[in-house]
Amino acid sequence: MPFVELFVPKGSLDEARRAKIGGRLVSEVMVAEGAPDTEAARSISWLVVNEIDAWFVGGRQLPAGEKPKYVVRVGVPAGSMNDDKRKDIVERVTRVLADADDDPTRFTQPATAWVHINEIPEGNWGASGRIVRIEDIAALTAN
Repeated sequence: MPFVELFVPKGSLDEARRAKIGGRLVSEVMVAEGAPDTEAARSISWLVVNEIDAWFVGGRQLPAGEKPKYVVRVGVPAGSMNDDKRKDIVERVTRVLADADDDPTRFTQPATAWVHINEIPEGNWGASGRIVRIEDIAALTAN
C-alpha cells in the first residue's frame, strides 16, 4: 500500500507527461513492494503530484524552462521493505520518470531525481478513524 508523492517544478509537466507518469508510478512501486495486484490493493495505493512554485538548487532558483528536477517520496509500512525491494523501487521510479522525459539519459545523473523511501512505523497509518496495522492492510489487499 504505497503512498507516493511526486514533487516537480510548477508548469514542467504537460498533461501527456503527467498522465504517463501518473499511470505507471504507483503500479511500479506496488510491484517492487510485492503488493498483490487486486482491486483492493490498487484502491489504497495513491499518488499525488505537488507542483512547486519555487525550486532552488544550491541556492539558485531554477529558471523557467529548465529541464525539471524531481523528488519522489514513497511511503510504505515499516517491515515491508528490504534492501532488494528498496533498490527495486528506486530503479522503477527512475525508469518511469526517464521514460516520460525527452532526455532519458539525464536520469543517470544524481542531480535530476531523488527517491526517498519513508517506512512508516507500525501504528502510524490511520484510516476510517482508526489505526491500520500491517496485518489489516494484508487482509484488505488479499481480497
